[in-house]
Amino acid sequence: MATRGYEDELRAERDYVAGLYTRLDAERARVKGNYSAALRGRGETLVDRDVEVRALARESKRLDVADDGLCFGRLDAVSGERSYIGRIGIFDEQNEFEPLLLDWRAPAARAFYVATAANPENMRRRRQFHTKGRRVVDFTDEVLGRPGADQRDEGGDAALLAAVNAPRGDGMADIVATIQAEQDEIIRLDHSGVLVIEGGPGTGKTVVALHRVAYLLYTQRERMERHGVLVVGPNPAFLNHIGRVLPSLGEANVVFMTTGDLVPGLSVTAEDSPEAARVKGSRKILDTLAAAIADRQRLPEQPIPIELSDVTVRIDAETVQWARQEARESGLPHNEARPAFTDIITWVLTERAIARIGRGWLTRKDRDAWEDMRGDLLTELAETEAFGAALDALWPIMTPETLLTQLYSSHERLAAAGADVALYRADGAAWTVSDVPLLDELVDLLGADKPADNSTEQEQRAEAEYAAGVLDIMVDRTDMMDDEDHLFAKDLLYAEDLADRFLERDTRELAERAAADRDWTYRHIVVDEAQELSEMDWRVLMRRCPGRSFTVVGDVAQRRSAAGARSWDTMLEPYVPGRWAYRSLTVNYRTPAEIMAIAATLLAEFAPGVQPPESVRACGVSPWARQVTDEELPGAIEQFVHEEADRPGTSIVIGPPGVPGTVAASRTKGLEFDAVLVVDPERILAEGDRGAAELYVALTRATQRLGVLHRNPLPRALTGLAASGGDHPRSQAK
Repeated sequence: MATRGYEDELRAERDYVAGLYTRLDAERARVKGNYSAALRGRGETLVDRDVEVRALARESKRLDVADDGLCFGRLDAVSGERSYIGRIGIFDEQNEFEPLLLDWRAPAARAFYVATAANPENMRRRRQFHTKGRRVVDFTDEVLGRPGADQRDEGGDAALLAAVNAPRGDGMADIVATIQAEQDEIIRLDHSGVLVIEGGPGTGKTVVALHRVAYLLYTQRERMERHGVLVVGPNPAFLNHIGRVLPSLGEANVVFMTTGDLVPGLSVTAEDSPEAARVKGSRKILDTLAAAIADRQRLPEQPIPIELSDVTVRIDAETVQWARQEARESGLPHNEARPAFTDIITWVLTERAIARIGRGWLTRKDRDAWEDMRGDLLTELAETEAFGAALDALWPIMTPETLLTQLYSSHERLAAAGADVALYRADGAAWTVSDVPLLDELVDLLGADKPADNSTEQEQRAEAEYAAGVLDIMVDRTDMMDDEDHLFAKDLLYAEDLADRFLERDTRELAERAAADRDWTYRHIVVDEAQELSEMDWRVLMRRCPGRSFTVVGDVAQRRSAAGARSWDTMLEPYVPGRWAYRSLTVNYRTPAEIMAIAATLLAEFAPGVQPPESVRACGVSPWARQVTDEELPGAIEQFVHEEADRPGTSIVIGPPGVPGTVAASRTKGLEFDAVLVVDPERILAEGDRGAAELYVALTRATQRLGVLHRNPLPRALTGLAASGGDHPRSQAK
């Protein structure tokens, strides 16, 4: 394009985008005005007002996030029609709602991401904007439909390469302007069950999953928004890293958790030994939990005497066995079956007591006297401390925490439950992430540890009755018979409305309410680093999503957990047989080819059947290795940190446990950094397959620069480092 022609086009595009911002500002002002009016609104019910206020607040947030990168491109169709693509849809209300800007999720916008020179999707040109703030800085054009072409040309890749080469910030950014064709196919996939997205390091699987959530919320908003979406990640740092993506796309009803957060009130990060994690993660642990509960439903070794005012009765093993059988056959959870257990015990004890007390004068024909005496005995039993203690010993009310704490810390109880000895620990309440699904399972197996509170409805009726009385006191028509034009309080609201104003309302946002409610169910769940989840973890998540709508993201080659997935089929078929689909991402957008070549050598050793993703770019900087002594190591780490502090972007030092100044590789999963220093790779590898997966993760976090410090000889898989660059960090710091 001639320079003058380009400048004219650029000026026109700037004017068009400026016009879109003018409309955005006007719509934002209108919504905020309606929001303020709704807050002051009168006449409608509080419930209606609350619904309107919340809806306008969501719309205001949606418009606010659209301000950053509102429009990022244009499509020119063969027919001559032009379509601008952006974060939200903007329409011309004065011209039959003609689309001025298409939401990136709209079907008509799909060609912006999938059209190629060889398959143009009836498009002639794709134009991509480079913006800064509200201003279009420049643009690149890609001509579509050229004979013999089979991929995007260099100009079409400019936006993508600029994004992947840019320095990393504090968190993950959305890719709405640079979604690639294989990513778009997954984002828009019409599949109502479980979708597994597998991809190696840097393939963008996490951000694709998050954009898929935004797409589903766009196409199924009414179905999904009421229950929200749960995103499960491997650690808090990862969740912080990805936390801004969905809000940047205008979606707020999303809950972020790790597997250690899935039981309200707990936030667990400690890990078990590999053997204990394997045992707890297997579905076989369900037999152990059931046996542990059954072990607490005990028979007395000797009859238990209960002294009443007129007689002493005994709870014998035969009676308890009958009561236990009836309680178990009720099908109720342990705690909720205790009344059935108690009823049998009390019936037997009162029968025996009545027979002894009334011996010689009371017969079965004296029904009223018999029942009166039974009532007195029931009251006395309920007040007898020894009777309550006996019930607690034979059929105790337990919480999940109580049961597991006492199980883990007792060799005897573990043996009685047929449990693996790996479960023993002296501090039974030292919770680990592997305990969380067991605690959640026990909520259902044990049931409520307190009687259900049925008083809410009665309290609401009482409030309404009280409010009706208040209305009568405020104005009594008998006092105003001579004034027919009076307006009465009763003409304005009903008693229930007045009472409703005094009820405490739950004003928390959906995400906050959902996170605090163990029984909350989500419309859709995203699971990242899903290869680490155990069979028991999946049971928790399936309970949270009855509709079985999941986006599952992972890479089996990076599995480090002994209880994690060795295949997706093993984990998913028990829950969604035939209802899960598999898609793979094959292009590495993060890791440059120079670094991926080293990582691929390691991958070939510990997972020879796995194909590494192909890097989309080279960075021009070779990864380096340097051998140091124990005394030199701290200084070498400090030197790396100092040098990277002067460069734009982010950096991290990754090493095995116990090395000062380093972070464990498991804590960096899903994260990315401009520069990475790996310390003591030979010690990381010492943990076998788990260590190999950790080292693979460590090597593939870098987007630009990778260095390795080692005290012992390099592992065989990394020997290529020595030949690929200098032996000192400064030699590659360019």
